[in-house]
Amino acid sequence: MNTAGPFSLSFDPSLRGGRLRAAIVWARGMRGCPKTESVPAYLAALLERVRATGEAYLSLERKAAVRDMLRHGTYKPAGRAKPSSEYLLAAALADDFPLVNGPVDANNAVSLEWGYPASVFDAAKTGSELLLRLGAAGEAYVFNPSGQEIELGDLIVVCRRSGEGWEPCGNPVKDAMATKVFEDAEEVVAVVYAPSSEGPERLESCASRFRELLEAQCGAADSGYAIAEGT
Repeated sequence: MNTAGPFSLSFDPSLRGGRLRAAIVWARGMRGCPKTESVPAYLAALLERVRATGEAYLSLERKAAVRDMLRHGTYKPAGRAKPSSEYLLAAALADDFPLVNGPVDANNAVSLEWGYPASVFDAAKTGSELLLRLGAAGEAYVFNPSGQEIELGDLIVVCRRSGEGWEPCGNPVKDAMATKVFEDAEEVVAVVYAPSSEGPERLESCASRFRELLEAQCGAADSGYAIAEGT
């Protein structure tokens, strides 16, 4: 188990010693999460760099490493099942990058900049304990307001406590509607997924920047992060 302030992230045995390393990032005492009406300066600068570089901004080596991180059992990380970081690059290059609110924008920005998929949750909805495991056959959750579901079998999932068990609420492709961050959120917790084939320094840099953005852009009173991996 790895702890970041009041939050903890554990690895299920099915993921220990595997391809995944993760960061847990948190922020509390935010000043609210109003809808983003215009592109923040930090994000505008990032988008300019990405568009100047084009598809090569996400190296073939990192793209392959992240996809390999997701290959478990029957899960194939391609097409609509590709990592969210690839979707964000495509959106940036198409001048269609999503603007949501402070925490979600920060999440998407670090995912785009470092090439790692990431999930951010309303911590009041997840609670303080999170678990990483593989989705079970038949598991699914709703990921958008239209009620569409994503099947979770063999996909890496983040889970929240549910009674005596664990309920999936996020993954490196699409997160659950049930725990998404809306305007009334006062604290958030996030998970960044990175391949263990890369050293931890890059993930640590990503998590540190995420924490900085949550303070600078969302007015968080306190924040932190920790790096976690199965043993």
